[in-house]
Amino acid sequence: MAFSYQRWFYVSALLILWLFVTVKASTKQESRFVKTEQLQSLNNSSMANRTDDDDAWTHEHAVDNPEEIASMVDMTIRNSTERRNLGYFSCGTGNPIDDCWRCDPNWHLHRKRLANCAIGFGRNAVGGRDGKYYVVSNPSDDDPVNPKPGTLRHAVIQDRPLWIVFKRDMVITLKQELIMNSFKTIDGRGVNVHIANGACITIQYITNVIIHGINIHDCKPTGNAMVRSSPSHYGWRTMADGDAVSIFGSSHIWIDHNSLSNCADGLIDAIMGSTAITVSNNYFTHHNEVMLLGHSDSYTRDKVMQVTIAYNHFGEGLIQRMPRCRHGYFHVVNNDYTHWEMYAIGGSADPTINSQGNRYLAPVNPFAKEVTKRVDTSNGVWKHWNWRSEGDLLLNGAYFTPSGAGSAASYARASSLGAKSSSLVGSLTSNAGALRCRRGRQC
Repeated sequence: MAFSYQRWFYVSALLILWLFVTVKASTKQESRFVKTEQLQSLNNSSMANRTDDDDAWTHEHAVDNPEEIASMVDMTIRNSTERRNLGYFSCGTGNPIDDCWRCDPNWHLHRKRLANCAIGFGRNAVGGRDGKYYVVSNPSDDDPVNPKPGTLRHAVIQDRPLWIVFKRDMVITLKQELIMNSFKTIDGRGVNVHIANGACITIQYITNVIIHGINIHDCKPTGNAMVRSSPSHYGWRTMADGDAVSIFGSSHIWIDHNSLSNCADGLIDAIMGSTAITVSNNYFTHHNEVMLLGHSDSYTRDKVMQVTIAYNHFGEGLIQRMPRCRHGYFHVVNNDYTHWEMYAIGGSADPTINSQGNRYLAPVNPFAKEVTKRVDTSNGVWKHWNWRSEGDLLLNGAYFTPSGAGSAASYARASSLGAKSSSLVGSLTSNAGALRCRRGRQC
């Protein structure tokens, strides 16, 4: 019995040795299946793929360097795990702003990294990146001339850069315009902050402002009162129109991920030579005259204006001016227009409008299908203006009326980032508006 077992052992050993020699002697023709095919087979584990690659898998061990293959497989697994840990599988949307910071579950520890995520003409707006944090703990606005420490008004008037955050959820009802100073970020992430039912935000003759993650609505005209604009200055303010965000003679401004609606005048107005502005990822609803870019037809200093409008959702209850432009250069890119009653994009005084990769869904009204409107201007004049639609998705009978000779120099000044396919607009804008972020989780 012992002899039989020993003989079986020797025969088995000889058989294993013969198989090894046979495999090593296989020709390169039999084993030339490339490493990338093997890795693809490892990663694509469906039965259909395994069936299709049966011939390749017959020779899966016939390789010149098995250690190299093992190393490559291990690297693939580790890279896949790292990408999952970073959130690429669950977070990446293709929206370059969001993908810059939202995948980080520790975003609340790295808030200022947001300042490196801007795109478009306002991409150099640093806000309060280079300053300290200021925590708003008091929602009151009892005295616009002598604001209490801990209030939003006290924060925004300071002379130094500040990154302003909020201690808790709050509704801030401002008695008078919130007149900001330069190098400020208002960051509402992680809490639910509303500026509502009173005055709203004024950005006047300053630079480098970021407003992110705020609900701004039901803004009302205020004024004929004294208001402080810095620690050393306060003065008389005439009546304000009731804009949600008024940008006046200012530059390097980024308005991102806010929800804006139902104000007395505009939701965002930029006038009097303002430039280097990006309006992105906002959700606009329930309003008539949404956005005005340019003071008047006669105010030619607005010819310097450059504004990027990207990844926004223009939603229910909107009527017109998304935006309404004068004189300058406007890049309207990858926005979702799901509602308008009169028109979406309008203008006068020879603005250059570069519409790329947007989705325009026309209303049911057969007389409101046109995306564009030349305001109070004859055809003989506006036919020379440079307005173009490139890669836009026009739905439900929507149509864009282009004009101009297509000046390359003009459109170059109205181009601020690469447009993505209009087929991606749904995912690019799916999280437009103020986000509900939680600490310790991807936002």
